[in-house]
Amino acid sequence: MPQSAQASPVKQPQNGNGPSSSQTGGKSLVDLLLSQGAINQQQADKIKLQEVQTGKTQAEVLGSDSTISEEALTQAKATLYKVPYIDLEKAPISPEALAILPQSVASRFLVLPASVDRDKNELILAMGNPLDLAAVEFVEQKSGMRVRPMTAIPSKIEKIISERYSVGLAQEVTAAIKEATPEDGARTVDLSRLSQVISEAPIAKIVKELLGFAVKSRASDVHIEPEEKTTRIRYRVDGILQEKFTMPKQFHESLISRIKILGGMKIDEKRIPQDGRFNFKAGVEEVDLRVSSLPTVHGEKIVMRLLKKTGGVPKLQELGLRGRALKNLEDAVLRPHGIILVTGPTGSGKTTTLYSILSRINTPKVNVVTLEDPVEYQISGINQVQVNADAGLTFASGLRSFLRQDPNIVMVGEIRDAETAELAIQASLTGHLVFSTLHTNDSAGAIPRLLDMGAEPFLLASAITAIVAQRVTRRIHDKCKEEYVPEPAVVEDMKKVLGNLWPVSPGASQGGPASPGTPPVQGQAQGASNGVQKQVQAGSTTGEVKLYKGSGDSECGNTGYHGRVGVFEVMPITEKIARLTLERAPAANIAKQAQEEGMITMKQDGYLKVLEGMTTMEEVLRVAQE
Repeated sequence: MPQSAQASPVKQPQNGNGPSSSQTGGKSLVDLLLSQGAINQQQADKIKLQEVQTGKTQAEVLGSDSTISEEALTQAKATLYKVPYIDLEKAPISPEALAILPQSVASRFLVLPASVDRDKNELILAMGNPLDLAAVEFVEQKSGMRVRPMTAIPSKIEKIISERYSVGLAQEVTAAIKEATPEDGARTVDLSRLSQVISEAPIAKIVKELLGFAVKSRASDVHIEPEEKTTRIRYRVDGILQEKFTMPKQFHESLISRIKILGGMKIDEKRIPQDGRFNFKAGVEEVDLRVSSLPTVHGEKIVMRLLKKTGGVPKLQELGLRGRALKNLEDAVLRPHGIILVTGPTGSGKTTTLYSILSRINTPKVNVVTLEDPVEYQISGINQVQVNADAGLTFASGLRSFLRQDPNIVMVGEIRDAETAELAIQASLTGHLVFSTLHTNDSAGAIPRLLDMGAEPFLLASAITAIVAQRVTRRIHDKCKEEYVPEPAVVEDMKKVLGNLWPVSPGASQGGPASPGTPPVQGQAQGASNGVQKQVQAGSTTGEVKLYKGSGDSECGNTGYHGRVGVFEVMPITEKIARLTLERAPAANIAKQAQEEGMITMKQDGYLKVLEGMTTMEEVLRVAQE
């Protein structure tokens, strides 16, 4: 019997819900909660009276009452029974451990195998009732391993059992691993038959399950990372990497080779990075996968970027653009010529915004050509060209050729050098509408960056019509959204950042939070919608501002977030900003002038979305803090 189970000298109670006070040396669960301040004396006396009157244990009485939270009760049990507490939301659940115990057994005893130590032949078992010795004995016989119990919140055990077992990823992958592993656990791969090994059903099945799970969980990237003894699998969901499980290292080479073959890469070349591409279909969803390999000290690492072919390109409003920012961008897009820049760091959604704009203006009456590295989404009716530096097709050389293709609209993936910048400016001045991206932190920083590349100030002032800066935040999951009252310091910070955009009264909310002189329609007023108006009314009557967060459920993976929404700032090049460009003014001066003319900054846009319950303060500060 495991030591942790023996540490609590108690017998299994008949009802299976914990020991009585007499079984714990005189100190009961209620006494412990009372000493911790979780309940008061009156509540303690009431619970003890119910224990006598009903014959139920204190744990049962507390479980059927809402006096204290389930988490506090579980932690108190862990302390009382001297069985460690495990937080299942933070502890990674090993697929290998899940595969040891069938779902029927886990549900029957309300236990969850969390991890496994093969060296010690030990199974870490999260239990709703860690004193259920019958369950421990059954699992030990079933698994052939020594069980180390841990106390966990019962409702979370139920939730994870339904989530993880229903997905079936761990079981499928582990079953495939078992199928591919000989009885003695050793496997020697003959290089002469490597192609046969990697096409075997178990390896192919593992790859299929990995990608199928990625599609189900809405992942944008899959990371397969070799470590000293294991292979780690991580998924990027809503912009955040999450470790899902680990695999034995012995399958790494076959797994990587299988993916490289699918991507049209060389399996015998392991010394240099490679790129590949293939399609994958999971149910009705079809995804395009871009594969990248990288040699590391423990072997080759693979990252697969998933690009959905189904669902189409989102509209600008769906991305999070609205109000004055949307109007300014639409005005710039409707002009027949000029440069529109989208700025932000890698992964901030710049390409998606450009595709959204191109989809909107793409008609049979215009010739649209794009030069991308790489082509991420394929849009019908647009001539898309892939950069190929090895063959001499760069952004600069491609753009020079484009101008002989009679284009109306040109999209250049990125302005990286002086030659590309100069050609883009010349194209815009000769009557073309040019779109491109630039790696700057905000919209005002784009102009000094282009000047540093050698662009002439008088040409920039004439060519650029608008600059968009953006970031991507995770969206609160609507199904588990709950409100809370923020700290006063948080509210004061929001008021300071929003300034005139802060809604001050119900009367002001009808026209929206606008600065003086700003038209209420299509202006700053629409930066705040009905959600902000409700906040205004609530604040004016109760003095409290309420924000929102996600409590977490099975659908959002207990993160509280589901999907993403952008925060934007759109800076049109007005006469005054053009004059500052001619004067080579620093970015701070340009930003100040743009804000005086009514530009909503990314942080302000983020805070407005926080007030509306679209995202959280933490997300806005994570991506838009200066």
